[in-house]
Amino acid sequence: MSIPGNLLTTAMAVMPHKDVDRALKVALSMDVPFWPQLPHYNYYEDMYVQASEHFPGIVLDMEKRTLRFSMEKFISEFEEAMAHFDEPDYFDISDTYSAVYNRFLELDLSDRPSIRGQLEGPISFGFNVADENDRPILFDDTVRPFMLEFMAKRVNIQLTRLKKLNPNAFMFVDEPGLQFLFSAMAGYGDVAAKADMETFFSMIERPRGVHLCGNPDWDFLLGQDLDILSLDVYSNGEVFASYAPSIRKFLDRGGILVWGIVPTNFEPFEEENMISLEKRLEEIWSVLGKKGIDLEFLLSRSMLSPATCCLVNPDGEKTVEEAFKMIKQLSQRLRGKYGLP
Repeated sequence: MSIPGNLLTTAMAVMPHKDVDRALKVALSMDVPFWPQLPHYNYYEDMYVQASEHFPGIVLDMEKRTLRFSMEKFISEFEEAMAHFDEPDYFDISDTYSAVYNRFLELDLSDRPSIRGQLEGPISFGFNVADENDRPILFDDTVRPFMLEFMAKRVNIQLTRLKKLNPNAFMFVDEPGLQFLFSAMAGYGDVAAKADMETFFSMIERPRGVHLCGNPDWDFLLGQDLDILSLDVYSNGEVFASYAPSIRKFLDRGGILVWGIVPTNFEPFEEENMISLEKRLEEIWSVLGKKGIDLEFLLSRSMLSPATCCLVNPDGEKTVEEAFKMIKQLSQRLRGKYGLP
């Protein structure tokens, strides 16, 4: 198995830091490190903006910090994009769009059990980027198929570069928009959505997975052809545990779960401690155990992480950094308790 389990640690990539060196140091403190996304450092680091590099039709206003789409601009730029469609490097992340990415790629990370990258997924990107009529581009039958292939190419070139550093590298597709996918307000049918997601993942090289902090249709997501799924079980653990049959099928296929358990928001973090978080996590595992999922098997296919990203704490990066420290301590505590290698 290329993606490690046994309650090793990783974390979400979006961080509140303005100091690039400090953010990278914190990211490297995880067992499975990643390159940070730093929207407070630069608007180019916003996860939607970062994913939009070279996407035809994008209207980016750095001063107003807005990301829009123009169909007229899409048509005029489409030919240029297609001229580069078979050039993998065209879809990579430039220094303009990330102050950290290429620095991360220069590190020696060969001794880590794995490393990880990430890119905003097409569902969330398509929901959040709107055209001149304030219509999300996800609903455009002309733009959407191109967007799926474009984003898949972006994921694949990043994974290729990461695997040169560490053969066990994998990618998260960040999809917070999946929790709205089948809502009545989405304007996007579930049959089409399922087909598009299956098409998208079929174009992405392995190992591949999804990270989201929301509460989607877990049967749908666990049924996708994923290698790893990262979620906020601090907020959604009780609901997630009710999907035990789908969780079991996912694990039996070789899937890895990343249990986001330490809150990064200031108020809930202040209310918790090591013992309370350990208890919360073990209660979820106990529910799954009563539904037939063996604990030893589950832990062998599990990692730990903070619950969410957080950019709005009054103390800046302090609570987030404390959450990173706590997830490391919780990992060490639980791995010792359960005798994990």
